[in-house]
Amino acid sequence: IMAYLCEVVKLSPLPKRAKRTYLAMDTDKEVIGYVIPVFRAREAREAMEVKVEKRTRTTHIRESAERMELGKTMEEWAEFRKKMNPDSLTHRPEFIVKPRGQTVWEGKTVKLHCTVAGWPKPRIAWYKNNVLIDAKAHPEKYAVESNYNMHSLEIKNCDFIDTAQYHVSALNVKGEVSSVATIVVKNGFCAEHGVTFETTIIDKFEVAFGREGETLSLGCTVIVYPTVKKYQPEVVWYRNSVPLKPSKWVHTHWSGERATVTLVHLNKEDEGMYTLRVNTKSGFDTYSAYVFVRDADVEVEGVPVAPLDVRCHDANKDYVVVTWKQPAVEGSSSILGYYIDRCEVGTHHWAQCNDSPVKYARFPVTGLVEGRSYIFRVRALNKEGVSRPSRVSEAVVAMDPSDRAPGPSAPFTGMIKFTEEDPTVGVVPGEPCDVVVTEATKSYVVLAWKPPVQRGHEGVMYYIEKCISGTDIWQRVNTGMPVKSPRFALFDLAEGKSYSFRVRCCNSAGVGEASVSTGEITVGDKLELPSAPGNPVATRNTDTSVVVIWGASQVKHLVGYYIEYTVVGTDKWMPCNNKPVKQTRFVCHGLTTGTNCVFRVKAVNAAGYSQSSPDSDAVVVQAAISVPGKPTGVSLVEAVKDYMVLFWTAPASTGGADIRGYFVDYRTVKGDVVGKWHEMNHKALTTTSYKAENLKENVFYQFQVRAMNMAGVSKASLASAALECKEWTITVAGAPVGLHVLEVRDTSVVVLWEPPAFNGRTPVNGYYLDVKKASAGEEGWKAAHEKANKMKYMKVTGLKAGTSYVFRVRAQNLAGVGKPSAVLGPILAQTHPGTKEIYVDVDDDGVISMIFECSEMKEGSEFVWSKNYQTITDTSRLTIITEQGKSRAIFNSPSLEDLGIFSCVVTNTDGISSSYTLTEEGLKRLLDISHDHKFPVIPFKSEMAMDLLEKGRVRFWTQVEKCTSACQVEYIFNDVIITEGQKYTMNFDKSTGIIEMFMDSLEITDEGTFTFNLVDGKAKGTTSLVLIGDEFRELQKKSEFERAEWVRKQGPHFVEYLDFTVTPECNVLLKCKVIKVTITWSKDSIEIAEDDEDAQKIERKDVDLTFNIGKISKADAGIYEVFLRDDRGKDKSTFNLTDAGKVLSVAITAFLSESGFSVYLILSVNSPMSIDLYAPHFSIRDAKIAASERVKSGVTGEQLWLKINEPTEKDKGKYTMDIFDGKDGVKRVFDLTGKAWEESLNLTGNVWGEPVPEVSWTKNDRELVSDERYKLKFEHGKFASITIAAVTTTDSGKYALLVKNKYGTEAGEFTVSVYNPEEEENKEEKKERFPLSPITVNTLKKYLHSSSII
Repeated sequence: IMAYLCEVVKLSPLPKRAKRTYLAMDTDKEVIGYVIPVFRAREAREAMEVKVEKRTRTTHIRESAERMELGKTMEEWAEFRKKMNPDSLTHRPEFIVKPRGQTVWEGKTVKLHCTVAGWPKPRIAWYKNNVLIDAKAHPEKYAVESNYNMHSLEIKNCDFIDTAQYHVSALNVKGEVSSVATIVVKNGFCAEHGVTFETTIIDKFEVAFGREGETLSLGCTVIVYPTVKKYQPEVVWYRNSVPLKPSKWVHTHWSGERATVTLVHLNKEDEGMYTLRVNTKSGFDTYSAYVFVRDADVEVEGVPVAPLDVRCHDANKDYVVVTWKQPAVEGSSSILGYYIDRCEVGTHHWAQCNDSPVKYARFPVTGLVEGRSYIFRVRALNKEGVSRPSRVSEAVVAMDPSDRAPGPSAPFTGMIKFTEEDPTVGVVPGEPCDVVVTEATKSYVVLAWKPPVQRGHEGVMYYIEKCISGTDIWQRVNTGMPVKSPRFALFDLAEGKSYSFRVRCCNSAGVGEASVSTGEITVGDKLELPSAPGNPVATRNTDTSVVVIWGASQVKHLVGYYIEYTVVGTDKWMPCNNKPVKQTRFVCHGLTTGTNCVFRVKAVNAAGYSQSSPDSDAVVVQAAISVPGKPTGVSLVEAVKDYMVLFWTAPASTGGADIRGYFVDYRTVKGDVVGKWHEMNHKALTTTSYKAENLKENVFYQFQVRAMNMAGVSKASLASAALECKEWTITVAGAPVGLHVLEVRDTSVVVLWEPPAFNGRTPVNGYYLDVKKASAGEEGWKAAHEKANKMKYMKVTGLKAGTSYVFRVRAQNLAGVGKPSAVLGPILAQTHPGTKEIYVDVDDDGVISMIFECSEMKEGSEFVWSKNYQTITDTSRLTIITEQGKSRAIFNSPSLEDLGIFSCVVTNTDGISSSYTLTEEGLKRLLDISHDHKFPVIPFKSEMAMDLLEKGRVRFWTQVEKCTSACQVEYIFNDVIITEGQKYTMNFDKSTGIIEMFMDSLEITDEGTFTFNLVDGKAKGTTSLVLIGDEFRELQKKSEFERAEWVRKQGPHFVEYLDFTVTPECNVLLKCKVIKVTITWSKDSIEIAEDDEDAQKIERKDVDLTFNIGKISKADAGIYEVFLRDDRGKDKSTFNLTDAGKVLSVAITAFLSESGFSVYLILSVNSPMSIDLYAPHFSIRDAKIAASERVKSGVTGEQLWLKINEPTEKDKGKYTMDIFDGKDGVKRVFDLTGKAWEESLNLTGNVWGEPVPEVSWTKNDRELVSDERYKLKFEHGKFASITIAAVTTTDSGKYALLVKNKYGTEAGEFTVSVYNPEEEENKEEKKERFPLSPITVNTLKKYLHSSSII
């Protein structure tokens, strides 16, 4: 018997390895039967034992014919499939052997095994409780192996914490599969056995608000009692009742004490109710709060915000249906449609799927490549533009649904059995049933049906047929390939036409009968817009939230509701939620306390938005009224034989309404037996104390208190300790009562109390306040002050922000300090958001008032003002005016009687209060401001000043710092108002504040006082300028001169008057500047004619006119004049060359420069003319000094000078300077010997700066002062000098000249060294380094040199 193999291709859109059919043949090569092996190995061929059963020839011929026909069809399909998917060998991973769960003992090693097949070779990853296991990071704990598709995870030294679910994941390009195994580690004893756990959740997260793109963390601290070693509760996070799984968007963490969830890069999909659930073996505990995600700012004003919640449905091998939810905000206009983008996983290229925007929030994306994964996003469009893209969807694989989850394989038995023909083999399948249209839009229709009952052992596939209404022609839609899934989407239908649809089944035996037709279906958008929701009702909830309830919208496939609100008086509607909710009740958070809001609701489904519901009634955002909290601190303050006085603390929460009273209950206590509770008062108490009468002496009682407001009666307080009714015999005061706090801030709090009901033997004379952190033990109590406080209040400072504190007070009398009061707190040191302080205002009328504002006013809230924390009842000092959320306390007549602490409390709030301390200094300052406001003064930036202008005009001006457009000016001269006219011109520039008055000239009658009077509303200002006496006459002369000069310059005139200069050749030049007019020169009133010899000395270049006298002599003396003339007039300039110069003073100075040491002999004369006109002659010891490189003389300004470079001993002697003009002469003699030569050293520096700098000298970093040895001078703001008398070697050192003004500091440093010539005589190096000639200084014969030019 021989067997041969023939290939049969399955009817599947995804090519897979086909099953082999084995045909049995006899010796004549006739086929006598066939079998299908139950199992075939994939990695290698194996020899298999085949058992053959004979069958009839007729049966074989019939089956062969059918098989040949089917084979031909399959060959065509195979060709098509090769084009669609060239790589027909690839297939998704599948587990051949899955890992098994195990139970092991502590300290043992456990190993998980699995076998995985797939191509390409899958990548394997192991997880513990959904957390990736990194074996390389923990080699001491884990070991991972992979050999020939056999994979294992080894867990070493198992511990209790290794008890977990272990996942193994296999992934390749065709898909991913995973399997789970549970490892349980036991230690022989269960620590939590028999233990009842109590779970407490503290530090809870509040309602949170985030914005798209931000990161938000939520967390709670979980306390599980009792603590059992190695036992951990199960912590699970939920969003909208759906468990959260870790992903790139969601990170969860459990530290053993604190549970946190971090939402990375928030999107509107993250909005919802977040719940933390803590599971223990004894039960569970939960906590929930809502998280709101606001839209990110749009890039273009008016465009819609991004859609949300993009999902993929009905994924097939060439299409997928993408759905999304419309955003809450459409922008400035309605949304016109949506664009869908796709991106292949592993790339970054986004392709738009639709050319025109789609209106429905559901779209089938076609044209996908089978086997590839895609992600999608959606953008909204309106008239203003396109929104930002939504968050991307989860990746989806384009694959036939039947190929996603293959059924389990039959176990291999090692035998292939041939049996008699099964009656179901070769049976054509029956017809499908319940064919319906699940979706119908203008772009596509989706059909769904149920498989036939009769299908045989083979899988069935389906053909879909359509028929246009009005015809009997049925067309097969999927002619190329049958589909495997009982769901199919039809495209390319004509909008508006009606179609009927039916389905046929097929298998290897043939095609079955058609199903019942769906009936006529018109192609178009069938889904209707939702109806408007019912009337919304808004009710108060908290200070920042409102509860909104509305009627449901009548619509199919509702996506949810969006709630919007607006503040009364505005037209801007804002969304309350950015993710649609399906309930008809929603709590709108994040509202502003005290605002009046209106709400509306709109429904949304895939077709779009409904009309908005009617607007709700306006509601004020403030806390709803509820029953108050429980009173606290029930204590005994006094006891007598038959009564006891009780005291308690008011509840922290009033429930949004004032406390109307209290009820006290009591019961007797005898040992461990307690009686029933009985009411003591049937009428509500209005105070927090009560005298319990008609009690029995020496009997123990317990008491409890309940508070009441308009909403009802609170729960009872904690019962007091068992108190014995007997008379007190103590001498010290009882405990203070009524402790409460005001003005809670980050670093301070004001504690107030009432005196004890029992004073002891003597009256109370002081109190002590103790404070401690709430978390500290009894040893943490500290006194807040040292000396007893006689007031019943105290401000505690130095607190740490964000820390909770508790307080207690002790009363003192002459007998001592009594017991502490009941503990007040804990009080959190934290400034309430939006807290404002009292501020003082002085209005324009000078009225002084204190103002306090509160934005959290509730129904029934009032402002209560106090002085020194005692309610103000006397209205003679203050007038209180309250308007909405602002209260003003006006001082009627401010005086020293008003000094003190003023405070204001807003009732029916969470302790909103503030205070202001008015001191004597502060009162004085306020009175000064009040006076300024009552009698305001216009401030001047500069007082009145006077400027002399061209033509001799006079300008009086001033400038004010600020003024209004209504400011007026009066111009006054000697108490008489003057107006603008021929003599006066006025100008007032209100933009700059400059006021000007101009006069063409000053006359004798203008001597007096000029005044500007300003009036600006209530403000006044005056500025004056007095012009009298010599000052006025001098100004008048200047004015007349300027006017005359102006008149002169209207005709021919001198630009510069006649003057002289001396050229380098010692020629004297008379010079002036003139305009182009007729010019005449004269000397001694005799005109110089053109043919005169002196006329050759005259030269004119443009406006410059010169007269070159040459080497001056006595003959040149005289009065020189220049005359200018033309048709407009004439002008004259005179120069007197007859005055004799006189030498006034002689001085000598030593200077050190780069060229060497120099001595200057300086002579000062009476005028520059005298110096330049007469040549000086210098002589020493009656010998004339010849000019050389070493000895030079010259003239500078008013000085004649002789300079001697590198002076030597030979230069000592008497120097004579002769000045002779041919008639008179001047001679001056100066002795350069003795002290004048030997003892002093002068160092000079030039200094400049604006303002003039301060000058100081230092030697070796120590400041020098002027004394007999050091002479320090600073002359003319430019020349700084130091003269050192009797120079010695000790004068060597580092000197510095320091200059400083407000713009900076600068220093000039130099070194002065004094040497003994005998010691330095043979040192040539020094001579080369300092090439200076020696200078003999007194008998020491010292050298002097410096490193700087002075």
